[in-house]
Amino acid sequence: MGRILRSAGITDVGQEREHNEDCFGLLREFDLFLVADGMGGHRAGDVASRLAVESVKEFFKMTEKEDITWPFHFDPNLPFTINRLITSIQVANNKIFRGSLESNDHQGMGTTAVGIYFVDDMHACHIAHVGDSRCYRLRKSHLELMTMDHSLINDYLKAAPNLTEAQLAELPRNVITRALGMQDAVVVDVRTDTPEIGDCYLLCSDVLNGMLSDEEIREIIIRERVNLDKTVAALVQKANENGGEDNITAIITEIVEE
Repeated sequence: MGRILRSAGITDVGQEREHNEDCFGLLREFDLFLVADGMGGHRAGDVASRLAVESVKEFFKMTEKEDITWPFHFDPNLPFTINRLITSIQVANNKIFRGSLESNDHQGMGTTAVGIYFVDDMHACHIAHVGDSRCYRLRKSHLELMTMDHSLINDYLKAAPNLTEAQLAELPRNVITRALGMQDAVVVDVRTDTPEIGDCYLLCSDVLNGMLSDEEIREIIIRERVNLDKTVAALVQKANENGGEDNITAIITEIVEE
């Protein structure tokens, strides 16, 4: 029995911002999906997030045939598909970094990125991320976080795992330690998963999981998954009801039998 992929995406300005600096890509021709959460003054964040999505898409188009000159190191110990995903994000990082140097208005711009790339006829997927945009997987009724935020709090927890709740509460929130465009090179974290029929994967900017508990996310996906457009709309609506402190973006994908 074959597999097909259903998908939907949405972005919303939220309740407290005038401009939307998020961007997402439903790159169905490559079975690739991407969320980027931009940052920077003078609306440069929307330039960075849009450039991230466009650069990844352009690189995937360039690499439909494998016999190309690779712009960064090609790791022979990794499959072509993982190299392709990692390098596409590194190319995006380089373009954003150079863009921030070439324009005063875009100085300091950057963006997070989280992407999922389905391969082997939907029997495997690669999940890549930089920053604090997340990927979750809903399998049956269990919601699991598939990425670890590149954040100051997580760095502290790695260095001192026995920190108390009171000590954690004193640390600054929403400080990320990795993003596209901050330096001329970036480390991209990648993991590979084995999807099962019925699995849903959610990509989101940090405000979605900041405004919603894991249980709220789980309940909404289970309740609304018959129509994925309604699923992402319901997630954003609930995040706005809970405060909507920044732009909100979500993509959901589901593996179904053909």
